[in-house]
Amino acid sequence: MPEKIRFHLDENVSIAIARSLRKRGIDVSTTAEQNLIQSTDEDQLDFARKEGRVLVTHDSDFLRLHDQGFSHCGIAYCKLGSRTIGQIIKSLLLIYEILEPQEMINNVEFL
Repeated sequence: MPEKIRFHLDENVSIAIARSLRKRGIDVSTTAEQNLIQSTDEDQLDFARKEGRVLVTHDSDFLRLHDQGFSHCGIAYCKLGSRTIGQIIKSLLLIYEILEPQEMINNVEFL
């Protein structure tokens, strides 16, 4: 069975998204659950990389880190307020269904 994408939601992403993805059997961690609240963006991205997780965020600072060459297992970015929670969930489900973890390495998906 091929490896599946796992997600990490930063502190600005609604916990409702984590709950919904988990109901579908998707492995999701959150910043709060990992005691990373108020950690630097670099620490957040480093945690997600070490855990092999795609970081889900509304924070454009992660795009800057990507542009600076900071290594990561993928970033799923959605500008705050541009999509409903349902739309974000659908986009993450699509990523989960069609992409493999290796395809997300050092790539950004705009939701």
